Amino acid sequence: MKIALLMSLFSLTALAADPHASLKSNSGVPSKTGERCFKVVAHRGASSKFPEHTKAAYEAAIDMGADYIEPDLVMTKDNVLIARHESMLSYSTDVEQKFPTRKATKTVDGQKVTDWFSEDFTLAEIKTLKARQTRGFRNQSHNGKEDILTFAEVIEIAQKKGKEVGRVVGVFPETKSAAYFRSIKKPMEDILLADLKKYGWDKKDSPVIIQSFELSSLKRIKEKSALPLVFLVGDLKFKPADAEFSKDKRTYADFVKPREMKKLKKEGIYAMGFWKGLIVPTTPSGELFEPTALIADAKQEGLKVFVYSFASDKEILPQGYNNDPVREYVNFCRLRVDGVFTDSPDDAVKASFFR
Repeated sequence: MKIALLMSLFSLTALAADPHASLKSNSGVPSKTGERCFKVVAHRGASSKFPEHTKAAYEAAIDMGADYIEPDLVMTKDNVLIARHESMLSYSTDVEQKFPTRKATKTVDGQKVTDWFSEDFTLAEIKTLKARQTRGFRNQSHNGKEDILTFAEVIEIAQKKGKEVGRVVGVFPETKSAAYFRSIKKPMEDILLADLKKYGWDKKDSPVIIQSFELSSLKRIKEKSALPLVFLVGDLKFKPADAEFSKDKRTYADFVKPREMKKLKKEGIYAMGFWKGLIVPTTPSGELFEPTALIADAKQEGLKVFVYSFASDKEILPQGYNNDPVREYVNFCRLRVDGVFTDSPDDAVKASFFR
């Protein structure tokens, strides 16, 4: 993101007033009470260690102490929810090798794309695929070993592994390209709720939080469920993907205004999910600006705040944290974040005990 766009954030929100939020702080000190600062959501599992959205990644995240495991959800041809970051499969699987002739060109979320799409494959066909690590600088030794999971299988992992480690581990699913799937007669929200009901996790107090970049998807879920909902916010200059299918032309910059967050709270939204660059902007070289007031603004309207996505890799961690991932988490702790999405749940859990 260009500096000009980053600086434009400050026209939307003032700098954080808390002097303890200074980014020139050290790595923090252990909590005197032993309480953790925030919830840890394993972003696609322990995806810095294993291919994302796989059994190995999710189980490792739980062993590391994650509170929730996070599956992004897309649809198959026969209307099964599977855990993939997007419907385009070449990014994270060996689909090109297994089905070389099944490539197609479609417009998804307003973008024309040529790829292999989840909705063109049955679950039986999806189950012949193997996952691979999507980032070249991470360990590639697990490529070709892990199956593609259904959402039902992710729930089973959380429930079974939670019993093994002696604590409740929740799921934090995201509906991906929901309006697009609805446009091709695949209403993923109904299937998501049916899967949760099957496993007894459809109650208000179930360890489930549902997230989406598309407000229309969250509203559909709200009509049928009391589960908490998180509205995700990305690059401020863009419109949510469901704007293509509706009259709502608001950009994310509109949604982060206090009066709009007040409306979201009244409409049943539990929390905002901010991209971390909106909270602590950085220069292209990774140097840090002072934090914005978005977290404080959201909390003023009664909303919880989750921030995405953190990772300990030196290729991802902003340079301003001097190769110390704990320092980044501590600064967000001091800004009163309620939860973090992270590829590195081991470091996040450790850092959650610091202030």
